[in-house]
Amino acid sequence: MEQVAKKTALHARHLALGANMADFGGYEMPLWYPAGARAEHLSVLQRAGMFDTSHMALIRVRGEGSLRLLQGLFSKDLDHCTGPKGLPLSPGRCAYGVFCDIRGHVLDDALVYMLEKEHYLIVVNAGMGGPLSRHIRERDEEGGIRIEDLTDQVGKVDVQGPLAGKILFSVLKDAEALFAVMPYFSFKGDWTGEAVSVPCVLKNGTPILLSRTGYTGEFGFEIFSEMSAVTGIWDLLQEAGRPFGLIPCGLAARDSLRAGALLPLSHQDIGDWPFVNHPWPFALPFTEDQKGFTKGFLGDAALMAALEGAPHTYAFVGSDLRKVGAGPETFVFLGEEKIGHVLTCVTDMGMAAKNGTLYSVASPDLPPDLAVKGLACGFLRVDRPLLPGTPLLLNDGKRKLPVTLTSDLRPARTARKAMAEMLG
Repeated sequence: MEQVAKKTALHARHLALGANMADFGGYEMPLWYPAGARAEHLSVLQRAGMFDTSHMALIRVRGEGSLRLLQGLFSKDLDHCTGPKGLPLSPGRCAYGVFCDIRGHVLDDALVYMLEKEHYLIVVNAGMGGPLSRHIRERDEEGGIRIEDLTDQVGKVDVQGPLAGKILFSVLKDAEALFAVMPYFSFKGDWTGEAVSVPCVLKNGTPILLSRTGYTGEFGFEIFSEMSAVTGIWDLLQEAGRPFGLIPCGLAARDSLRAGALLPLSHQDIGDWPFVNHPWPFALPFTEDQKGFTKGFLGDAALMAALEGAPHTYAFVGSDLRKVGAGPETFVFLGEEKIGHVLTCVTDMGMAAKNGTLYSVASPDLPPDLAVKGLACGFLRVDRPLLPGTPLLLNDGKRKLPVTLTSDLRPARTARKAMAEMLG
């Protein structure tokens, strides 16, 4: 029997806005709106875009021993993960990492939020709330930790782009105090009111959790609320964002933005293989000498053993906006030798290149004579170590695409910029 796709609480809004809808992770979601994926992508780089991300799943973990349990399962060392000095995770901060199985294969990537001591929220991908909740619960040996799957109970809207701060400032109560200290990977409030040291409330009275995170590489926020409140939040933001050029954005722009920002898609760029030899070593608790981990966690021994023999994942960039399909049948060639396959291939519409240097449409040093038409980019997986600058050929059976390995992609990303700079 064919399974019917779920709908988020914002489904009617998407239809009213003329969105092109499709199934994603078991939900009927907007791929793009009438403005088109290119315009949406560029709006996030130059102004702001708004995304419905209520399909994402949340898990609440609390009770004595929660930190110990998560430390044994999550790849990031929660005792050494905050700021440049690697301080312990503290209330109001969050951390990115993955959950692995005993083989070191990725079950899902996640953000872990610390609301208070021994009280955490975990944001995982659509459809993964149940599986990850069971995975965590099965390893609670004493059974005293409360683990709740909040799938379809939490509304979530993301506002991303250089003007996101100004838009949120206009709709928040006590915005000046909330934004006074809010670094990247920090958050304020709790929509439930259960763990609020710093309340965060919209001007319409709606309590939210406001997180300075996102999946675009650009300055922005993720907003969590009761599911019943998310429609009002969407409408409030749409109205407040109109003077700033805010537009709704779909999954196509979300995919091209995240790839251009060197961010992986779970179950595509990371998945059922060892989580090593990739562009995201910050998600693993390596020691300074890279010869071990700062803590033990499920799959750690398998990952260390795989460092020498596992395939390598790299970012690549093309010479124009043409792209190829992705998947196991899109092959990577080094000369005449087939050495791997393509994981992701998108067109980042905000990128261009000149004399071997990558630029963003938002780069302050963008050459005035350089037309930004977009560049193909993404991730590939090969059977050997290679160096940045290595030329390769991608072949999906229909198109052959010359690309070059690179250590980074879209420059001039704004995600980590200081709040004061973005509000100024």
